[in-house]
Amino acid sequence: MTGLSFGGISGILVLVAYATAMLLIGYFAGRGQPKGEQKTARGYYLGGSGLGFVALFFTLYASQYSGNSIVGYAPEAYRSGFVWWQSVPFMIAVIAGYLLFAPRLYAIAKRESFVTPTDWVRYRFRSSAVSLLVALLMLWGLANYLLEQLVAMGQGISGLTGNTVPYQVGVIGFVVVMLVYSWAGGMRAVALTDVMQGIALLLGVAVLLAGALYLSGGGIGDLTRHLAESAPEKVGVPSGEESVNWLSMIIMIGIGAAVYPHAIQRIYAARSERTLKRSLATMAWMPLVTTGVVFVVGIVGIELFPGLSEDDSEQLVGMIANEVAGINLFYYALMILLFGGVVAAIVSTADSALLSFSSVISQDLYARHIAPNTSERKQVLVGKIAAVVAVAILLAVAWNPPSTLFNIFVLKFELIVQIAPAFILGLYWRRLSAGPVFWGMLAGAVFAGAWTVFDVDKLYGIPAGLLGLALNVAICLVGSLLISRPDAEVPNTDPHLAPRTATTRD
Repeated sequence: MTGLSFGGISGILVLVAYATAMLLIGYFAGRGQPKGEQKTARGYYLGGSGLGFVALFFTLYASQYSGNSIVGYAPEAYRSGFVWWQSVPFMIAVIAGYLLFAPRLYAIAKRESFVTPTDWVRYRFRSSAVSLLVALLMLWGLANYLLEQLVAMGQGISGLTGNTVPYQVGVIGFVVVMLVYSWAGGMRAVALTDVMQGIALLLGVAVLLAGALYLSGGGIGDLTRHLAESAPEKVGVPSGEESVNWLSMIIMIGIGAAVYPHAIQRIYAARSERTLKRSLATMAWMPLVTTGVVFVVGIVGIELFPGLSEDDSEQLVGMIANEVAGINLFYYALMILLFGGVVAAIVSTADSALLSFSSVISQDLYARHIAPNTSERKQVLVGKIAAVVAVAILLAVAWNPPSTLFNIFVLKFELIVQIAPAFILGLYWRRLSAGPVFWGMLAGAVFAGAWTVFDVDKLYGIPAGLLGLALNVAICLVGSLLISRPDAEVPNTDPHLAPRTATTRD
């Protein structure tokens, strides 16, 4: 079977098969909902808050392990070497970030019937200004996240088919598929497609690693010795600044990814608190069996394809998959599974971001500030239309992607992480007040955004987003301590916030 690849008709058939499966899932997910539920915001955006363990686990998995995790992380390991092992602990840190607030937030969200992440902020701080700023930061992060997935989608399809399906054609084709099944089935369709892609991805990535090691002709030890001889800078001890950057990224991404709007909505969508905790406990193992495996694949790529430019290395996963497929029929079949799994993973992550984007537009902007008396059915329709318009705009940007996947990935965290104090501090500290939260978020976002836009060098490896978050938290803490009576901003009937009584003060 030497010389086999996914190019030509075989690659196209795999794409068509996965696209068809997604469309069928969307169709039956929509028909399977109780009559009228699909027209409500809670039914469409949260699947009626009825996701069981399997669906919730895989939809959390798909949200955390996006196309960037597979298509983008291996090239970063190829370019950076062993210093990119940081990708494993910062994925572990995301689970720690969830556990800081998810169970407590779930209990409140279930009782109060939250739909969007901003519902918590509105409930906690009773401030339109804070709610609106959080919504805008979320929309920025979601648009950036969706752009990342569109770029990964095109690169993944063109790389895995040997450019038989061009970048632009692949993006447009699967965007249409995504819009159709998301429109038809909402959160239920998204969660069920996540189950399909998650199983394919886990099996496919494992076999990709086995095939890549087979092609390299040795184990991890031999690979390390080869790198030490041919590219010693990629196996050396990180400098002090690189180590600080490593720790900083773990902190920023651990917090930032946990407060993704679509991740928070998955907390809301759990059937029960026990289901949520079981899903998060299982997720704790996924960094080793996903990000860790992808890291090793990128390191193997240094030996298999030495000297790739930055642009060429972006298609490393597709290049290795095509080589592995040529080993024998077994590897060929499993690479077909991986091929579809990677594409489906990218699409499933994009649909999660798009669904959350739609909900923020529909519920937090349109229903709250533009047409508060309109029906839920019309609100959902407005959200769907807004999602289509947003994708059309982002497609124009993705047509000629402005940066590597990793740079796009970092950019969104600079701003989205600024909403973390409103969620984490807001759940644990009753004195946290709306005014300091607003000014802290605004100052942190402006600081981090300006630092990034003007391309200022990192402060000894610390990313601008984390510096902005430090400023944000400082304003929240000092400002709240200076305010003598925050009582009116704290829901006085919530047992999860240890409510005040007439005789209980800070």
